Amino acid sequence: MNTLSLSRYRTEWFSGIGQARRDILAGMVGTFALIPEVIAFSFVAGIDPEVGLFASFVIGIVIAVAGGRPAMISGAAGSVALVAAALVHAHGLPYLLAATLLAGVFQIVFGLLKLNVLMRFVSRSVRTGFVNALAILIFSAQLPQLIGVTWHSYAMIALGLAIIYLLPRITTAIPSPLICIVVLTAIAAFVPMPLRVVADLGRLPDGLPVLALPHLPIAWETLAIIAPYALAMAAVGLLESMMTASVVDDLTETTSSKARECTGLGLANIAAGMFGGIAGCGMIGQTVGNVRYGGRGRLSTLVAGVFLLVVMVPLRPWVAQVPVAALVAIMVMVSISTFSWGSLRDLGRHPKVSGIVMLATVAVTVATHDLSAGVIVGVLLSGVFFAFKVTRLMDVAVDYDAATDTRLYQVSGQVFFASADIFGDRFDLRDTARRARIDLTHAHLWDITAVGALEDVVSKMRRHAMTVEVVGLNEASAILVDRHAPLMREVGV
Repeated sequence: MNTLSLSRYRTEWFSGIGQARRDILAGMVGTFALIPEVIAFSFVAGIDPEVGLFASFVIGIVIAVAGGRPAMISGAAGSVALVAAALVHAHGLPYLLAATLLAGVFQIVFGLLKLNVLMRFVSRSVRTGFVNALAILIFSAQLPQLIGVTWHSYAMIALGLAIIYLLPRITTAIPSPLICIVVLTAIAAFVPMPLRVVADLGRLPDGLPVLALPHLPIAWETLAIIAPYALAMAAVGLLESMMTASVVDDLTETTSSKARECTGLGLANIAAGMFGGIAGCGMIGQTVGNVRYGGRGRLSTLVAGVFLLVVMVPLRPWVAQVPVAALVAIMVMVSISTFSWGSLRDLGRHPKVSGIVMLATVAVTVATHDLSAGVIVGVLLSGVFFAFKVTRLMDVAVDYDAATDTRLYQVSGQVFFASADIFGDRFDLRDTARRARIDLTHAHLWDITAVGALEDVVSKMRRHAMTVEVVGLNEASAILVDRHAPLMREVGV
């Protein structure tokens, strides 16, 4: 690192006693929000809860040091678990651990090649849809905890929400979700009532993670099995992490190194695989909660990981008795604060295509429970709508010079694969004029489809005994024509 980067890195760790206190408390809140989702995602992947919890602990510590986005909490996430489930079901846990190691290697390569620039193709509408869909999924994930329970659970959730929203009006010294957990746990301990507790969600680990490399035959057959899953986990994990980092950038009005986040996540997943954990990525629900309650630096990320270990082992008996109602109240708050309520108002103010992209992203994500699927659909729709918009800007003005018997074609706009056919249709190949002059001064040829359309028009005109002249090609278009349509030189290009 150079001096400036090193100074910034130090600031990301410590920027004052007050911020350090907020980072520590926000990280602790993030840990409690992490536990139920990691356990649930572990069941989705078909693995023991301790595999997901160990992975989240290791990933949290490594990403705090090597990641590119301070205050972002990473762990065993649902999108990666969905990919891992098929591999575990077909081949077992050792193959999943090997795929986790390989996924980490892929992510490091992606970071070194700076493939994070692909995020530039994700429009604001897609990001808004991503956030809104995530808020809906976070809320819907709490519904199983609200079905088949007694009124005591609803009362505790209502009390938890009251504490979360009303306590900040009195004091913000301690995050209200943390107070919510302590108060509701104390009530449940002193007033017996039929409530589900964290212990009911799954077995918590009773020891520390140990180094345990997967025992598999080193052969091409093994690589052939794990490589497709590893690549899918790497891609899905990076996509969700990059989207989460972008959301935090917006919330904190700061910037982050996406390339470093890629390599950092790769290192974290390699470490997770070496300690018997599943691959993970940025967890936007927990991250948003961390940021909402003051987390801004790397310390909050580190605390979330370290405190998870503290919670899993020494405080295991106490944590096991935390009411699920307290966790549900926190996640309901996170879902409400995550949703972009202003986007509903913007549906009537912004262009319709932006609204369609946002709604499509939400619909696909909620229907598939796959954040990456929603983002991919949103990006594709954005690209199609953009191509149509640019196509409409392409025009060919036609004139005639009787003195020289020349038909004049003035082309303006962008000629590429989506507008090439429209470009070709604007020329009258049955014209009786002896000469044709195609002026491309105000146009740009973007690809070989555009060059092919121009070459096709010129060739057909020449077959009709017309003398064709092409003028005004800019340098980039001329190079493209020279490479892919060398016969155009005969018409004076």
